[in-house]
Amino acid sequence: MGKRILIAVSNDLVTDQRVLKVSGSLFKHGYEVFLIGRRRKNTLNSRIVFPHKRLRLLFNRSFLFYAELNIRLFLYLLFSKADIYYANDTDTLPACFLASKIRKKQLIFDAHELFPETPELRDRPFVKKFWTKIEDLIFPHLNTSFTVCDSIADYYQNKYGINMQVLRNVPHLSELPTERKITVPDKKIILYQGAVNMGRGLEWVINAMPYIKDAVLYIIGDGDLLMELKQKVKMLGLESKVIFHGKVSGKELQSYTSSGDIGLCLLENKGLSYYYSLPNRVFAYLHAHVPILASPFPEIVQIVKKHHTGILTDEYEPHKLAATIQAMLENPMDTTHFDTVKKLYCWEQEEKILLEAINRLSQNKYSTKNNKVSF
Repeated sequence: MGKRILIAVSNDLVTDQRVLKVSGSLFKHGYEVFLIGRRRKNTLNSRIVFPHKRLRLLFNRSFLFYAELNIRLFLYLLFSKADIYYANDTDTLPACFLASKIRKKQLIFDAHELFPETPELRDRPFVKKFWTKIEDLIFPHLNTSFTVCDSIADYYQNKYGINMQVLRNVPHLSELPTERKITVPDKKIILYQGAVNMGRGLEWVINAMPYIKDAVLYIIGDGDLLMELKQKVKMLGLESKVIFHGKVSGKELQSYTSSGDIGLCLLENKGLSYYYSLPNRVFAYLHAHVPILASPFPEIVQIVKKHHTGILTDEYEPHKLAATIQAMLENPMDTTHFDTVKKLYCWEQEEKILLEAINRLSQNKYSTKNNKVSF
């Protein structure tokens, strides 16, 4: 077995497809991987094939959660065998960076999003300023880093002068499931999969559902907005037209995705993190041959327009959005070319970028651009 890589995340590991793909690629090519996440009350009972540890935290929200997470994570890293630390997102970076400095180990950073610019921090100036300061202190010292799209890589290049490699969050190539996991008799499926959080456009679609015929909105996922949306659906009397499925493990997800007639990726412009985002569901729908209805944000436009994988809209008023969705349902898009397109955006391609960078890093001794960091 090769070098031991400790991979840290702030979630429960089960539904983080990017982390599981990275871990699988590293393990397959001779690295020893160990995952560290957190345990949550509603964690799925899905088996994780890699050795792992889920930290039990007292706090699950607010600044206290991030403080406890990093303290507990730092102590765990400090006393665990490792050759390389792999920090996913800025919220695990303080612990991983400090442990790497003290133990003189290599550090990899993977930015899944533009963390200080997320909608959750938009109206919390103190917390946003704190995480921005963390990035100001640490990012100039990163040697090996990845992110999900060109826009975020360019942002950090311009701000800190670092060269982040783009590692897209795309699925493995696989055969399409032969049967639909979701069956609603005589109804088309308008599918959303992902976190049920603010800014995902779900309120827009729910408001449009009274004007859409012969279809249901099927929501796969969990998040901070779930209870509020359920109450909204009940208030509008749409229980028969909006279905909340809950979380699904990564192994099962594609069989659900391929059941959709339309895949949703509507985003509110709640800051640069969303505006620059390239959600993995853009590619999940592509691989499942499901046409996408998406917001015209730069990274999404590049995929949808270039490869004709769906429709872009910025018309979110209920009647107008309903008309767009109804037209897509009644005039299904030809998806035969999706088979060719998905070969351009698959994990088998991205894996080469990951392995080249990590193989190069693993051959080098510990180093940073500048060992002096002023806190």
